[in-house]
Amino acid sequence: MDILSRPFDDLAPGLRFATRGRTVTEAHVVAFAGLTGDQHPQHTDARWAEASPFGERIAHGLLVLSLAAGLVPLDPERVVALRRVRDAVFKRPVRLGETIGVAGRLAALAPVDDRTGLVSVVLDVRGGDERLVARATLELLWARDAVPAPEPVLADPMTCVPL
Repeated sequence: MDILSRPFDDLAPGLRFATRGRTVTEAHVVAFAGLTGDQHPQHTDARWAEASPFGERIAHGLLVLSLAAGLVPLDPERVVALRRVRDAVFKRPVRLGETIGVAGRLAALAPVDDRTGLVSVVLDVRGGDERLVARATLELLWARDAVPAPEPVLADPMTCVPL
């Protein structure tokens, strides 16, 4: 069973997983710029980007993070919601045509109540050369398996004292 499909109570900090790769394309960058309104010329203007420190257009950092999160095979029966993205840091640019993948690990677990728990997952996003391009921690609200109610304790009629 894939670790990201396990019940909350079967998870443990330190468990690791890896995803398939995904190539970042011009279509991704154009669509992301259109959807978000982030038309920074580093991403959308080849002539401008040529004179930039990166020497060419690069993918938006949040696009890279979004694609990476989408690569993580989260079980819809287990993951109730994305609660938080924290500690995101972008280490290197991702160029158009570069393939990214995720090396992930479970960092922390905390029961919330009888029905849910909080799972912190660290994502190391790696480029085609396996170098780190971004890192972020996702906090996921995870469904717990139903905890059976305790059996009721019935009084022994032989030990009951009349009032």
